[in-house]
Amino acid sequence: MNVESNAAKGADQEERTGRFEAKRERIVSAAAELINERGVKGMTFVDVGRMVDLNTTSIAYYFKRKDRLAEAVFHRTLERIEREVDEAGTEPTPQARVRRYLELSFERIAAQREGTHPPEAQLSDIRAMPEDTRERLLGEFVRMFRKVRRFFGETDDPVGHADLTARAHIFLEFTYWLPVLLSDYSRTDFGRLHERSFELMRLGLAAGGRQAEALDLPVPARVESDGPERGLGDFLEAATRLINERGYRGASVERIASQLNVTKGSFYHHLAAKDDLVMKCFAASYDRVSAVQRLALAEEGSFLDRIASSVFSLVHAQFDGDRPLLRTTAMGVLPPRMQQLVLERSDWMARRFAGMMIDGIAQGSVRAIDPLVASQLAMVMLNAAWDLRGWAGRRDMALATRLYTAPLLHGFFGPPAGS
Repeated sequence: MNVESNAAKGADQEERTGRFEAKRERIVSAAAELINERGVKGMTFVDVGRMVDLNTTSIAYYFKRKDRLAEAVFHRTLERIEREVDEAGTEPTPQARVRRYLELSFERIAAQREGTHPPEAQLSDIRAMPEDTRERLLGEFVRMFRKVRRFFGETDDPVGHADLTARAHIFLEFTYWLPVLLSDYSRTDFGRLHERSFELMRLGLAAGGRQAEALDLPVPARVESDGPERGLGDFLEAATRLINERGYRGASVERIASQLNVTKGSFYHHLAAKDDLVMKCFAASYDRVSAVQRLALAEEGSFLDRIASSVFSLVHAQFDGDRPLLRTTAMGVLPPRMQQLVLERSDWMARRFAGMMIDGIAQGSVRAIDPLVASQLAMVMLNAAWDLRGWAGRRDMALATRLYTAPLLHGFFGPPAGS
């Protein structure tokens, strides 16, 4: 009798545990959606409760504080990434490891589209977490990143190690951007896009063993205006640096004004609100990209060299940090209509790169790649360069820029530089 009673109690406990975990996962999924829409600061127990039909007291039963819920959201994403990295890492070669991880990424995105995989928060908002939590999550990220870097090989040579870091960083950033890229495609296209993405990473843009030669482009001039717009450029550059470093909510009006040694009133003389600020920062960044692309198109040389010149110039600007480009992740805090405008403008820049690639294919300097995929990889690479400015600052800037742009131009799988 005791045996039967204990078995019944055990089964009941398992059922209760299963219900607890299922409800906890629903809460985490709801919080992930809200973080993607509003950022960590904008996610509240009240809104999470509405999404899962629970009151705030019930939410607090599972997570005592909002930052603990946000941490669980990011931890779940990092745990999933590391699990897939470990699976791909068992493959025998760098190419097989990258192919397998790409395959897992495409499968997950397809499952999310079908509703069979839970939503996940973008990792960029980790920077908005309290310092102790941020450090724990960054520790998880660094451990995972080191495993991805080993996808491409290992070396004791400092330059070679830097080369592998650049490859891993760009590769991961591309996989983070895949849900946006694939949103324009049918699920039936995923197999082809997986193959085209892998082939691009395997061989790069350059055709037939060509070496891309970056042309020496003139630096686009700052556009100065008279009247009320005069001085706006200084605000936008300061705001762009702060948003890239601290996220939208961490780049307060007070911090921006303090960097420029002006008053808050001066800020509001130029800008009506922070959403207006972000939109103008994006516009300024995309104006920079357009200006560099136009300068490259005006130069003599192959289209491969013109593409190399564009990305080399823009990556160098990101590493230098004086006039950086605003990270695309900042658009997550904007209202949907503004997000759409930002993505449309980004697509214009990507399509100009795609046009240069198509002309390069016709010319014979660029391989027969999918220019839509390749142009998105170029935009991802530019966007992600800001994160490696410290990495770039520890070595010769020209060398750092060459290492960072090489995967797009010549593929991810050559021997590490310096080996």
